[in-house]
Amino acid sequence: MFDQIMAASIGKRIVMFLDYDGTLSPIVEDPDRAFMSGEMRTAVRDVARYFPTAIVTGRCRDKVYSFVKLSGLYYAGSHGMDIKGPSKSSKYKNGNRGVLFQPASEFLPMIDEVYKALVEKTKSIGGAKVENNKFCVSVHFRCVDEKSWAALAEQVRSVLNQYPMLKITQGRKVLEIRPTIEWDKGRALEFLLEALGYANSNDVLPIYIGDDRTDEDAFKVLRDRGQGFGILVSKVPKETSASYSLQEPSEARFIILACNFYY
Repeated sequence: MFDQIMAASIGKRIVMFLDYDGTLSPIVEDPDRAFMSGEMRTAVRDVARYFPTAIVTGRCRDKVYSFVKLSGLYYAGSHGMDIKGPSKSSKYKNGNRGVLFQPASEFLPMIDEVYKALVEKTKSIGGAKVENNKFCVSVHFRCVDEKSWAALAEQVRSVLNQYPMLKITQGRKVLEIRPTIEWDKGRALEFLLEALGYANSNDVLPIYIGDDRTDEDAFKVLRDRGQGFGILVSKVPKETSASYSLQEPSEARFIILACNFYY
């Protein structure tokens, strides 16, 4: 169905939004080793030459940049709560550092405190890994025995009970602790379109590729706008607001490459 996407793009400016884990890189047991392939990096680098391209991830922005290692992209870390990149719009520029938007800055001390508490609280559960993503905390349980999942979730809740300004959401074998502000990947997508000067444009075609529940917020924004396409990466059929689906990151790479060749 790729031809349908290309037909819809005629006369329009494509803007590419890409999740990281499970989209640009495979899902792996150790989140610190979720490396993208050289071929994928080349595809992303090349597409960014033609279209504004953003990495939108739950990861810490600095962490995902260390994986991607490409300048000239927009990076939206912590589910869009930490956005940076070059921009045509002076409205959001911060000196020479490009776009810099952090709507949850006041939560930083609290997030750090919760991270330390969760590391201590979960250290008795084998395989659990707590990751500080700056504006959110991820508790990975991919390597935890399934019999211990409930106990781990209870440990996490026991810590979060003391922090009513934070909430828990669940992704693929991960619990995400985030500020309760009204901000998500969908809001980040809208912010970036505005920063690019496309907020009210009919001549833009946003394409968002992602694999997780948190990407559904972005898929829903595109569907509500009636503009662009969400593409879900999933091996199993699931309810989604995305327009299309792929099965694995290698197919996401094909879409990125196809956009390059088309133009």
